[in-house]
Amino acid sequence: MATCYDILHTTTYRYNEAVNFGLHRVMFRPRDSHDLRVLATDLQVSPEAHVRLIQDPHSNSVALVQPKEPAAELTIACAFTIEHVPAPEDELQLEPSAEFLPFAYSLQERLDLEHYLRPHHDDPDGTLIRWAHQFLHTDAPNSTRETLTRMNAHISQSLSYQAREEEGTQTPLETLAIGGGSCRDYALLMMEAARRLGIATRFVSGYLYDPMLDDGNDAQEDQEGPAERVVGAGSTHAWLQAYLPGAGWVAFDPTNNIMGSGRLIRVGVARDPAQAPPIAGSWFGEPEAYAGMEVVVKVTKRRD
Repeated sequence: MATCYDILHTTTYRYNEAVNFGLHRVMFRPRDSHDLRVLATDLQVSPEAHVRLIQDPHSNSVALVQPKEPAAELTIACAFTIEHVPAPEDELQLEPSAEFLPFAYSLQERLDLEHYLRPHHDDPDGTLIRWAHQFLHTDAPNSTRETLTRMNAHISQSLSYQAREEEGTQTPLETLAIGGGSCRDYALLMMEAARRLGIATRFVSGYLYDPMLDDGNDAQEDQEGPAERVVGAGSTHAWLQAYLPGAGWVAFDPTNNIMGSGRLIRVGVARDPAQAPPIAGSWFGEPEAYAGMEVVVKVTKRRD
Protein backbone atom coordinates (compact mmCIF):
# COMPACT_ATOMS: atom_id res chain seq x y z
CA MET A 1 0.00 0.00 0.00
CA ALA A 2 1.37 3.40 -1.00
CA THR A 3 2.04 6.00 1.68
CA CYS A 4 2.68 9.66 0.94
CA TYR A 5 5.04 11.76 3.04
CA ASP A 6 5.85 15.47 3.13
CA ILE A 7 9.50 16.17 3.95
CA LEU A 8 10.96 19.51 5.03
CA HIS A 9 14.74 19.74 5.36
CA THR A 10 16.34 23.04 6.34
CA THR A 11 20.02 23.68 7.05
CA THR A 12 21.17 27.08 8.28
CA TYR A 13 24.78 28.22 8.68
CA ARG A 14 25.35 31.32 10.82
CA TYR A 15 28.36 33.65 10.96
CA ASN A 16 29.30 36.61 13.14
CA GLU A 17 29.90 38.72 10.04
CA ALA A 18 29.27 38.52 6.33
CA VAL A 19 31.42 35.88 4.60
CA ASN A 20 31.87 34.73 1.02
CA PHE A 21 30.66 31.29 -0.03
CA GLY A 22 32.17 28.67 -2.28
CA LEU A 23 30.27 25.94 -4.11
CA HIS A 24 28.01 23.75 -1.95
CA ARG A 25 27.03 20.19 -2.93
CA VAL A 26 23.55 19.44 -1.58
CA MET A 27 22.18 15.88 -1.42
CA PHE A 28 18.63 16.23 -0.05
CA ARG A 29 16.38 14.81 -2.79
CA PRO A 30 14.97 11.30 -2.15
CA ARG A 31 16.18 8.66 -4.58
CA ASP A 32 13.52 7.49 -7.04
CA SER A 33 13.04 3.76 -7.51
CA HIS A 34 10.25 1.15 -7.84
CA ASP A 35 9.40 1.61 -4.15
CA LEU A 36 9.83 5.39 -3.90
CA ARG A 37 8.54 8.11 -6.20
CA VAL A 38 9.16 11.85 -5.81
CA LEU A 39 5.93 13.73 -6.57
CA ALA A 40 7.02 17.32 -5.90
CA THR A 41 10.20 19.19 -5.01
CA ASP A 42 11.16 22.70 -4.01
CA LEU A 43 14.58 24.17 -3.21
CA GLN A 44 15.00 27.64 -1.68
CA VAL A 45 18.37 29.26 -0.94
CA SER A 46 19.08 32.48 0.93
CA PRO A 47 21.02 34.52 -0.12
CA GLU A 48 20.13 34.08 -3.78
CA ALA A 49 22.20 31.39 -5.47
CA HIS A 50 22.87 29.80 -8.81
CA VAL A 51 21.63 26.18 -8.68
CA ARG A 52 22.52 23.34 -11.03
CA LEU A 53 21.31 19.74 -10.73
CA ILE A 54 23.51 16.76 -11.60
CA GLN A 55 23.80 13.03 -10.93
CA ASP A 56 26.96 11.77 -9.23
CA PRO A 57 28.76 8.47 -10.08
CA HIS A 58 26.25 6.57 -7.89
CA SER A 59 23.27 8.19 -9.71
CA ASN A 60 22.39 10.26 -6.64
CA SER A 61 20.67 13.58 -7.32
CA VAL A 62 22.98 16.44 -6.30
CA ALA A 63 22.26 20.17 -6.35
CA LEU A 64 25.31 22.37 -6.94
CA VAL A 65 24.55 25.61 -5.07
CA GLN A 66 26.67 28.72 -5.54
CA PRO A 67 25.51 31.72 -3.44
CA LYS A 68 25.85 34.94 -5.40
CA GLU A 69 26.72 37.36 -2.60
CA PRO A 70 28.30 37.51 0.87
CA ALA A 71 26.01 37.04 3.89
CA ALA A 72 26.07 36.36 7.62
CA GLU A 73 23.62 33.49 7.19
CA LEU A 74 23.19 30.79 4.57
CA THR A 75 19.91 28.84 4.53
CA ILE A 76 19.21 25.91 2.23
CA ALA A 77 15.62 24.68 2.51
CA CYS A 78 14.12 21.77 0.60
CA ALA A 79 10.56 20.45 0.52
CA PHE A 80 9.50 17.15 -1.01
CA THR A 81 6.38 15.08 -1.38
CA ILE A 82 7.02 11.39 -1.98
CA GLU A 83 5.07 8.18 -2.48
CA HIS A 84 6.59 5.21 -0.66
CA VAL A 85 5.68 1.56 -1.34
CA PRO A 86 8.17 -0.65 0.57
CA ALA A 87 8.03 -4.36 -0.13
CA PRO A 88 6.94 -6.54 2.79
CA GLU A 89 9.94 -8.19 4.44
CA ASP A 90 8.57 -11.68 3.81
CA GLU A 91 8.51 -11.02 0.06
CA LEU A 92 12.26 -10.42 -0.09
CA GLN A 93 13.13 -14.02 -0.92
CA LEU A 94 16.76 -14.94 -1.47
CA GLU A 95 17.99 -17.21 -4.23
CA PRO A 96 18.56 -20.75 -2.89
CA SER A 97 22.33 -20.40 -3.49
CA ALA A 98 22.48 -17.34 -1.20
CA GLU A 99 20.33 -18.56 1.70
CA PHE A 100 23.35 -19.65 3.73
CA LEU A 101 26.85 -18.31 4.33
CA PRO A 102 29.26 -18.43 2.71
CA PHE A 103 27.74 -17.93 -0.73
CA ALA A 104 29.19 -16.79 -4.03
CA TYR A 105 27.89 -13.98 -6.23
CA SER A 106 27.69 -14.67 -9.94
CA LEU A 107 30.54 -13.43 -12.10
CA GLN A 108 28.43 -10.59 -13.49
CA GLU A 109 27.34 -9.55 -9.99
CA ARG A 110 30.93 -9.58 -8.71
CA LEU A 111 32.01 -7.27 -11.52
CA ASP A 112 29.35 -4.73 -10.52
CA LEU A 113 29.69 -5.20 -6.75
CA GLU A 114 33.49 -5.19 -6.48
CA HIS A 115 33.72 -1.82 -4.70
CA TYR A 116 30.95 -2.83 -2.29
CA LEU A 117 32.60 -6.15 -1.44
CA ARG A 118 36.10 -4.85 -0.74
CA PRO A 119 36.76 -3.63 2.84
CA HIS A 120 37.65 0.06 2.95
CA HIS A 121 39.17 0.20 6.46
CA ASP A 122 42.18 -1.66 7.84
CA ASP A 123 41.87 -4.35 10.50
CA PRO A 124 45.56 -5.07 11.26
CA ASP A 125 44.98 -7.23 14.34
CA GLY A 126 41.86 -9.00 13.11
CA THR A 127 39.66 -7.28 15.71
CA LEU A 128 36.81 -6.57 13.31
CA ILE A 129 36.78 -9.97 11.67
CA ARG A 130 36.69 -11.66 15.09
CA TRP A 131 33.81 -9.38 16.04
CA ALA A 132 31.99 -10.34 12.82
CA HIS A 133 32.55 -14.06 13.39
CA GLN A 134 30.68 -13.99 16.71
CA PHE A 135 27.45 -13.92 14.70
CA LEU A 136 28.27 -17.23 12.96
CA HIS A 137 27.23 -20.60 14.35
CA THR A 138 29.97 -23.21 14.63
CA ASP A 139 27.59 -26.16 14.97
CA ALA A 140 24.81 -25.30 12.51
CA PRO A 141 24.32 -23.73 9.05
CA ASN A 142 24.40 -19.93 9.01
CA SER A 143 21.36 -18.35 7.44
CA THR A 144 22.44 -15.24 5.54
CA ARG A 145 19.39 -13.26 6.58
CA GLU A 146 19.51 -14.38 10.21
CA THR A 147 23.23 -13.61 10.53
CA LEU A 148 22.69 -10.05 9.33
CA THR A 149 19.62 -9.73 11.55
CA ARG A 150 21.64 -10.81 14.62
CA MET A 151 24.40 -8.34 13.79
CA ASN A 152 21.89 -5.53 13.24
CA ALA A 153 20.23 -6.20 16.62
CA HIS A 154 23.53 -6.57 18.48
CA ILE A 155 24.78 -3.15 17.38
CA SER A 156 21.51 -1.50 18.40
CA GLN A 157 21.38 -3.22 21.78
CA SER A 158 25.03 -3.33 22.86
CA LEU A 159 26.47 0.02 21.76
CA SER A 160 25.70 3.49 23.11
CA TYR A 161 24.14 5.87 20.58
CA GLN A 162 25.79 9.30 20.46
CA ALA A 163 24.39 12.03 18.20
CA ARG A 164 27.24 13.95 16.60
CA GLU A 165 26.91 17.00 14.36
CA GLU A 166 30.54 17.42 13.35
CA GLU A 167 31.63 16.04 9.99
CA GLY A 168 33.33 12.70 9.54
CA THR A 169 32.74 9.09 10.51
CA GLN A 170 34.52 6.95 13.08
CA THR A 171 36.39 3.92 11.79
CA PRO A 172 34.84 0.57 12.75
CA LEU A 173 37.69 -0.07 15.19
CA GLU A 174 37.09 3.31 16.85
CA THR A 175 33.39 2.54 17.24
CA LEU A 176 34.15 -0.82 18.87
CA ALA A 177 36.80 0.71 21.15
CA ILE A 178 34.55 3.58 22.23
CA GLY A 179 31.52 1.35 22.54
CA GLY A 180 29.23 3.74 20.73
CA GLY A 181 28.75 6.24 17.96
CA SER A 182 26.29 7.95 15.66
CA CYS A 183 24.03 6.36 13.05
CA ARG A 184 26.70 6.71 10.35
CA ASP A 185 29.29 5.07 12.63
CA TYR A 186 26.92 2.14 13.24
CA ALA A 187 26.23 1.80 9.52
CA LEU A 188 29.93 1.75 8.64
CA LEU A 189 30.70 -0.80 11.37
CA MET A 190 28.09 -3.22 10.04
CA MET A 191 29.09 -2.57 6.43
CA GLU A 192 32.73 -3.43 7.05
CA ALA A 193 31.88 -6.47 9.20
CA ALA A 194 29.47 -7.84 6.57
CA ARG A 195 32.06 -7.30 3.84
CA ARG A 196 34.44 -9.51 5.79
CA LEU A 197 31.78 -12.23 5.66
CA GLY A 198 31.64 -11.90 1.85
CA ILE A 199 28.49 -9.75 1.66
CA ALA A 200 28.38 -6.63 -0.54
CA THR A 201 27.17 -3.54 1.35
CA ARG A 202 26.72 0.16 0.68
CA PHE A 203 26.11 3.25 2.81
CA VAL A 204 22.73 4.99 2.66
CA SER A 205 21.82 8.49 3.83
CA GLY A 206 18.29 9.78 4.05
CA TYR A 207 15.34 10.35 6.35
CA LEU A 208 13.63 8.31 9.06
CA TYR A 209 9.90 8.52 9.67
CA ASP A 210 8.98 8.59 13.37
CA PRO A 211 5.21 8.60 14.06
CA MET A 212 5.94 9.95 17.56
CA LEU A 213 7.17 13.19 15.96
CA ASP A 214 4.37 13.42 13.41
CA ASP A 215 2.19 16.33 14.55
CA GLY A 216 -1.51 15.58 14.56
CA ASN A 217 -1.08 11.86 14.00
CA ASP A 218 -1.91 9.13 16.49
CA ALA A 219 1.28 7.11 16.82
CA GLN A 220 -0.62 4.22 18.36
CA GLU A 221 -2.53 3.79 15.10
CA ASP A 222 0.57 3.57 12.96
CA GLN A 223 0.79 0.17 11.28
CA GLU A 224 4.40 0.30 10.11
CA GLY A 225 5.96 -0.80 13.37
CA PRO A 226 5.92 -0.31 17.11
CA ALA A 227 5.00 3.10 18.45
CA GLU A 228 8.19 3.40 20.48
CA ARG A 229 10.37 6.37 19.64
CA VAL A 230 13.11 5.64 17.12
CA VAL A 231 16.54 7.26 17.14
CA GLY A 232 17.73 9.54 14.35
CA ALA A 233 14.49 11.24 13.27
CA GLY A 234 14.43 15.03 13.22
CA SER A 235 17.73 15.14 11.36
CA THR A 236 19.34 13.28 8.49
CA HIS A 237 19.78 9.57 9.16
CA ALA A 238 22.16 6.84 7.95
CA TRP A 239 21.91 3.08 7.51
CA LEU A 240 23.19 0.45 5.09
CA GLN A 241 21.99 -1.90 2.39
CA ALA A 242 23.28 -5.43 1.80
CA TYR A 243 23.04 -6.95 -1.66
CA LEU A 244 21.40 -10.37 -1.32
CA PRO A 245 20.84 -12.32 -4.56
CA GLY A 246 17.15 -12.72 -5.22
CA ALA A 247 16.16 -9.86 -2.91
CA GLY A 248 18.53 -7.15 -4.20
CA TRP A 249 19.55 -4.30 -1.93
CA VAL A 250 18.02 -4.90 1.52
CA ALA A 251 18.02 -2.14 4.16
CA PHE A 252 19.41 -2.62 7.67
CA ASP A 253 19.30 0.15 10.26
CA PRO A 254 21.53 -0.93 13.18
CA THR A 255 20.73 2.26 15.08
CA ASN A 256 17.10 1.19 15.53
CA ASN A 257 17.30 -2.54 14.79
CA ILE A 258 15.14 -2.09 11.69
CA MET A 259 15.26 -4.37 8.66
CA GLY A 260 13.52 -3.30 5.47
CA SER A 261 12.68 0.16 4.20
CA GLY A 262 9.26 0.71 5.81
CA ARG A 263 10.29 3.88 7.69
CA LEU A 264 13.53 4.59 5.84
CA ILE A 265 13.51 7.08 2.96
CA ARG A 266 16.63 6.88 0.78
CA VAL A 267 18.43 9.97 -0.46
CA GLY A 268 22.00 8.95 -1.32
CA VAL A 269 23.95 5.69 -1.64
CA ALA A 270 27.72 5.25 -1.74
CA ARG A 271 30.44 2.72 -1.05
CA ASP A 272 31.71 4.87 1.86
CA PRO A 273 30.06 7.52 4.10
CA ALA A 274 32.51 10.20 2.94
CA GLN A 275 30.87 10.09 -0.50
CA ALA A 276 27.35 10.93 0.71
CA PRO A 277 27.29 13.96 3.04
CA PRO A 278 23.96 15.85 2.98
CA ILE A 279 25.87 19.12 2.41
CA ALA A 280 29.50 19.79 1.60
CA GLY A 281 30.77 23.28 0.84
CA SER A 282 33.15 26.08 1.72
CA TRP A 283 33.16 29.67 2.95
CA PHE A 284 35.84 32.35 3.09
CA GLY A 285 36.42 34.68 6.04
CA GLU A 286 38.04 34.89 9.46
CA PRO A 287 38.03 31.53 11.33
CA GLU A 288 36.23 33.05 14.32
CA ALA A 289 33.40 34.23 12.05
CA TYR A 290 31.69 30.82 12.12
CA ALA A 291 28.89 30.81 14.70
CA GLY A 292 27.35 27.38 14.13
CA MET A 293 24.73 25.50 12.14
CA GLU A 294 21.20 24.23 12.65
CA VAL A 295 19.52 21.31 10.87
CA VAL A 296 15.77 20.72 11.01
CA VAL A 297 14.15 17.72 9.33
CA LYS A 298 10.44 16.98 9.50
CA VAL A 299 8.79 13.95 7.91
CA THR A 300 4.97 13.92 8.03
CA LYS A 301 2.67 11.19 6.78
CA ARG A 302 -0.27 12.40 4.71
CA ARG A 303 -3.62 11.23 6.01
CA ASP A 304 -5.78 12.03 2.98
